[in-house]
Order: sequence, then C-alpha cells, then structure tokens
Amino acid sequence: MLAAFALALTLDQQKVIDEFTTFLAIPNVATDKANIGRNADVIVAMLAKRGIEARLLRIEGAPPLVVADWKSPRAKETIAFYAHYDGQPVDPAQWSTTPWQPVIKDDRIYARSASDDKGTIMAMLAAIDRLRAKKATPSVNVKFVFEGEEEQGSPHLDAYLEKFAHDLEADAWMLCDGPVHQSRKMQIFFGARGVTDVEITTYGPLRPLHSGHYGNWAPNPIVALTHLIDSMRDTNARILIPGYYDDVVALTDAERAALRHIPNVDDDLKRDLALGRTEGDSLNAQILQPAMNLRGISAGHVGAQASNAIPTEAQASIDFRLVPAETPDSVRDRVERFLASNGWFIVHDTPDAATRIAHANVVKLVWGAGYPPARTPIDSAIGQRVAKVIASALGSPPVRMPSLGGSIPMYLFQHGGRTPVIGIPIANHDNNQHAANENLRLQNLWDGIEVYTALFGSL
Repeated sequence: MLAAFALALTLDQQKVIDEFTTFLAIPNVATDKANIGRNADVIVAMLAKRGIEARLLRIEGAPPLVVADWKSPRAKETIAFYAHYDGQPVDPAQWSTTPWQPVIKDDRIYARSASDDKGTIMAMLAAIDRLRAKKATPSVNVKFVFEGEEEQGSPHLDAYLEKFAHDLEADAWMLCDGPVHQSRKMQIFFGARGVTDVEITTYGPLRPLHSGHYGNWAPNPIVALTHLIDSMRDTNARILIPGYYDDVVALTDAERAALRHIPNVDDDLKRDLALGRTEGDSLNAQILQPAMNLRGISAGHVGAQASNAIPTEAQASIDFRLVPAETPDSVRDRVERFLASNGWFIVHDTPDAATRIAHANVVKLVWGAGYPPARTPIDSAIGQRVAKVIASALGSPPVRMPSLGGSIPMYLFQHGGRTPVIGIPIANHDNNQHAANENLRLQNLWDGIEVYTALFGSL
C-alpha cells in the first residue's frame, strides 16, 4: 500500500515517508527497554546522517535522553526543541492495522506514535534536510532533546534537567508535542494545565448483604460515593468545594484578547461527537479553567451479572486539571478539608473493621503525585517571534492558545519562570492519540516540515 501511494508523492516526500515508516516500525512502549534503546540509537543515526552528532544522556533506571546541538556561528541564542520517542501501549485486537506496521490510507499514515510523537521528530529531521539543501545554517543554535518516557509521566525528566543542566541549557524551549487546533489551523500554546488524581473508596458492610433483608438499613457504598461526588461537582463543570477557585490567577488582557480570536469549533464538535449539550462556556474558555473529571467508577455488577445485594465498597477514579496558581498540594488540601467538614473520616490505607465501626462515614483517598500548571506570557518577545515566523511560512497566522487543556510537565523547563516555554504541535486533532488506529495526516507532516524549517532558519 505504501508503494501504491508513492505515485502521488514527490521524490523528496517519498524519501521522508520511507525513513518515517522505518522509524515507526520499531516498537516504542517506554517499559520495553530493549526497543526503547533501539529507538534512541536510530535517532542518533538519523541525526548523524545529517551531520549532527547526538549523545545519549543516561540516568539509572530511565530510558536515554537523546540530545544534539546544531550550532551556527552567527547565532546569539540557543533554542531547545523537545519531543518524545516513546509511545502508548497497544491492544492489537482493537486496531484495524498492525500498530507497528505503518500503513498509508485516506491521506494518513497509521501506526503507533505516528502523531504522538515520532511524526514531530521526523518533521524536524526533514527540516534539517531542507536547510542543508539550501546550503543554509540555522539562525539560532538549535538544541534537540528527545525523551523516552513521556507517556509514563516523565518521572525522570526533572532529574535529567538537574543532572545535565549544562547540556540542557537553553534561552527558550519549544515543546513540539500535541495536536493543532480543532479548526485544523496551526496553533502555538503558551501554557499547559497541571494535573493530579485521586482514587476514592467508600465502604458498606463487611460482606455483601441481601438487599431485601438489609436494604434501607445497611448503608450502600454506591449511594455514599455518588452523593460524595455530587457534593464536589455539578453537572455544568463547576467544582463546588468552597474556596476551590481562590488560587486561580485571572487571565491577562493579552490572553483575553487572544481568546477572542481563537476559532470557535463548538458547533462542529457537537455534531461530530453527538453531544446534545456541553458544559460551561465555549471549549476554548473551558480548557483555561480548573476541571474535575470522573474517569471511572467501579462497584457491584450490572446486566446479567447484577444481583440483589448491597456491595461492600465502591470506588471512583478522579483527575483534576490545574491552572495557575493551583498546585497538587493545594488541591489535595482543599478536597480533604471539604470532605472532613462534611462528616467523612479520611484514611489513606484500607481501613480495618475497628475503624469502619468507629466512624459513620469512612473514605479512603489515594493520591497520585501530579505536577503544577505552567504558562509563559502570551505577549512575550519570543512568542511574538514564533508566531511571526509561522505565519510567514504557512501564509496565515497561527492560533495562539494561552494554554492547552491537557497536561504536560511544562513547568520543569521554565526553571521557576525564568525560561520561556512555547508549544508548537503539528499533529492533526483527530489523530486517535493514545488509542487504536493512531494516525497522522500527511498534510500535517508536510506543514510541520515547513514550520520547523522556518523556525530553524528564521527564528
């Protein structure tokens, strides 16, 4: 199928596709150490082919960090371009193609990590080729930094940035991960929401009880859990915990002005997703707000497995998206104080029978670590330069997003706010990121090459 499609490609494009498909064919789940090592070695070789020497930085127990410097004698600053070479796990049974056998159809290339994030790395490499063909050098010193465990939450990235501070020093960072705007326009983002999560368990009887003999008497943990959740969030996305929004920093005038110019895609998305209603304000505004998401509930049984019984416990999994100046610790503190004020006895380990007897309402909370949000001023000098270069390359200005709705550890690159960080994603918004049949539109790949060529050469 790749060969058949090649007839529609230019020679240069076919070379890109050939190299890209070879790269995509290497499995890249972060826990697969052998193949992660292969991916890192292949990136080093691809850079070497272009005359750029890369090195593998290592920390025990972590995939290698691929780092390379492309310097220019006329450059006065160093700009780091970040992407990741690891991908999400796959369930091949859910795919219509084999995850690590790239296939092109409908003007898209299907494979795990095609869009998240190997496509970005390939676009950067092809951009190097473009400038080499013009006998041009970069206008800034370009630093490439490719991580191998972003999909695991980047647990060692902080240690890498600390241990190899000299190797990773830059005047600004460009994070090249994520999708373009849902309007299919190129976007740059200046922030990302932080995140933390919690697993909540409520308790009923020590063993399942017949609902006829004990219903209306023995407390039902599902009822307790649903009322607990209902006390924390309404059906219009508003978090009901008193004081929860006190830490939220208001948007600046420049951010509000940018928000007014972002295309509104709500009606199109409602049709695509079969939504009869949406929560809160427009999508563009909502992703700049704190969020509490119910990502799963487990209790009892339904359908053919349902039984007339009161279950022993009920569990919910929740993620909180954070905006400046919230932190995982501040969210945890507000949630726990709120629950305690409403009569819940909080534990962080499974309670024994004595604890359950001693307290009317016991809830177990197990918190994930998470990380804080980050945001670079949207009217910063580097932000204006990036927007101008991209507009010139593509013939239209990019969408300027004050922040992504998703979460990436952007704060780590900011060094306490001293270093500007800007996101420059190229993948299509409908790429099935993290899911089966992940794909990258070929036009997004070509556009990405144009964008990175312009940034390297004109920034």
